[in-house]
Amino acid sequence: MTADARAGGRLRVGLGAAIREFVREPINLALILALPPVVIASYESVLSAFPRLPYMTTDPEALGATAGTLFVAAFLPGVIGLFQVISAQRADERLSLAGFSTPVLFASRLAAVCLAAVVTAALSLAVLATSTEVEALALGFLTLAFVGGLYGLVGMLIGTVLPRELEGSLALIFVVDVDEALASGVMATDAAATKLFPLHYPHQVFRAAVDGRAPDLVDLVAAGTYGLVVLATTFFVYTVLAGTGGETG
Repeated sequence: MTADARAGGRLRVGLGAAIREFVREPINLALILALPPVVIASYESVLSAFPRLPYMTTDPEALGATAGTLFVAAFLPGVIGLFQVISAQRADERLSLAGFSTPVLFASRLAAVCLAAVVTAALSLAVLATSTEVEALALGFLTLAFVGGLYGLVGMLIGTVLPRELEGSLALIFVVDVDEALASGVMATDAAATKLFPLHYPHQVFRAAVDGRAPDLVDLVAAGTYGLVVLATTFFVYTVLAGTGGETG
């Protein structure tokens, strides 16, 4: 058996273990099914009470629907990425002793997160389409799946650096909340620092998909570059800290 075949087999084993671990908890499946409609409807309802302020480029109710969709698409895979790393720490250590390399373990965790991102994107877009006409469904789906994968990596990064469930969850919630508030246009800010948050460029692309406009090439390239940087950073940190419980000493 070639090295590539062995690595592929181990990747399938790792992915299968991650999926089984996830579906064994009914609360996980309930969250994926229930959270999209609840969050999107809540965002839409809350922002519909807002007046349309001068700096807003779209109706507050429609803004709430898209903001809630992006929040769900980011938050659920982010939480899954976080707990994939934290809960599987001991299992990964045993797999390492069995010959599983760190890149294969990382890839299996990331594959599970990407699967969750695709499922969440499809559900979120379906919920959004019940109240808002999405002109470019394919682009909208791809953007939401990208957002899910991106925040899945952020969750994995937080889980590696801060391998504690409560503290890691609070850190993730804080990042997603601030990111969505800044990217959605609910808050008026031109600060350059807002472009450093993960949702800034994907939000522009998703708005273009909803409106049926061609997305700005700069936004597409910037989002892709951002994703590659987060992927490389998460992989590096995971490789350095894997099996140490987030401590190098």
